[in-house]
Amino acid sequence: MYQNILVAVDGSHTSDIALHEAIKIARELHGRLRIVNAVETVYFNLDGEFIDPTEVWEAMRKNGQAILARALASVQEAGIEAETRLVDIDTLGQRIPQVLADEAETWPADLIIVGTHGRRGISHLFLGSIAEGVARVATKPVLLVRGE
Repeated sequence: MYQNILVAVDGSHTSDIALHEAIKIARELHGRLRIVNAVETVYFNLDGEFIDPTEVWEAMRKNGQAILARALASVQEAGIEAETRLVDIDTLGQRIPQVLADEAETWPADLIIVGTHGRRGISHLFLGSIAEGVARVATKPVLLVRGE
């Protein structure tokens, strides 16, 4: 059924809950996980008088790798086969939901698991929802795991 499970992590408590759900499903179905973190490194004003964005991008990548390492350690501790992937979003117009859906196609995943904060009203309007975006654009089944 679901042998290849892609789970998106961002270091939040909500993504930790989604990861634990992915571990549980992978254990029950004898599946494997691909743990993905997306880093946006698009910079709009390359000629401006701002700081060199290279340092910021490297810090973001380093943070993404640390998030992936912690997630991988949890998965390995549970005895589940897993791999990680840091996805660098470096093209203007790319969005995290589409990048995650594309990653699920390329790998190929049978299921995508994403944590959701369950925001409503004005906070949802301003903050949006990566999880909702993945559910809208993905061609693979998506499991949204609600945070606390």
